[in-house]
Amino acid sequence: MKAIKLLLSFSLISMLFTSCYTEVIVDDFDDRPISVNQLLNSYELWYVDINSTLGYGETPFLQKAFTISFINGVVYANNNIVGLGSSGNGYGIDVGTYDAYNMILDVQHDIDGFETFDVYQIDNNTIELYNPHNDTSYFLDGYQRSNFDYDYVFYDNIHYFLQEYEAWEKTYTSNFGAINEFDAENYLQFLAGGNDSEFRSSQDAAGTSQNNLYWDYTGVYGVGDVSGDFYLKTLTLDYDYLGNEYFELSVINDRKIELYHPNSGTVYEFEGRGYIQYLKTGIKKDSLKNPNTDKKRKYRKDKIDNPRENIRDI
Repeated sequence: MKAIKLLLSFSLISMLFTSCYTEVIVDDFDDRPISVNQLLNSYELWYVDINSTLGYGETPFLQKAFTISFINGVVYANNNIVGLGSSGNGYGIDVGTYDAYNMILDVQHDIDGFETFDVYQIDNNTIELYNPHNDTSYFLDGYQRSNFDYDYVFYDNIHYFLQEYEAWEKTYTSNFGAINEFDAENYLQFLAGGNDSEFRSSQDAAGTSQNNLYWDYTGVYGVGDVSGDFYLKTLTLDYDYLGNEYFELSVINDRKIELYHPNSGTVYEFEGRGYIQYLKTGIKKDSLKNPNTDKKRKYRKDKIDNPRENIRDI
């Protein structure tokens, strides 16, 4: 009898566990389709992961944007690092209109014109926008404004932040630190476009209009990370035969930076002059006769083929 009771008990337990397991699968399973509008509206911000792009073409308005939003037929974009998180309540600015249907997204950009995309859902918070006209796919990661790390994007793109003013004017030099050649430099400018790493410096007197600055020198600059401190960066100005000037760069606010010069122990502060808002086009420095007039985010790796065209034709 004991053996039979044990056998019956095990059978009952097995049935109960099997029943529970089956119910969980049924309750969790949901294969209802989602429309492209529901997909685009499921997140407030879509971060353009520029380094995941596949293909050799470019879609200008996506190449310039850090985030894109789709709200009631209007496309919003954060094209600037300055004001990121506050401009347009975090959405950025109105850059065009859109229509979405049958997993197709049509965008009419105010400057760049019409573009059409096939929309693919990659996972719960990633979509692919495939542009069949240039065989290029952009990958966008979805976030709500409340959980989007604006600070991370800001500090990860300091390179572009420096380019968003027509000039940086020296407004403070510490009374400590050794006298050095950089003491004479009163203005800096970081150029967008071209090789995306050129700077200019001027020794003009404080208070000179950025339109009247005479640039004494043009060289190459680089921004680097500091291990263990995400908010501290390095800035190297290559003065060619004059040697390099190396600084630790800290952001005081979105208009003021601090440069610490380790070789002399001197601290400088520079304030941005002539804010350049990338509304719906590239950089505007015509008044400075700057030949590099197209601001676009640059890839941090080599471009690769996009397999989407071949898959699409199957």
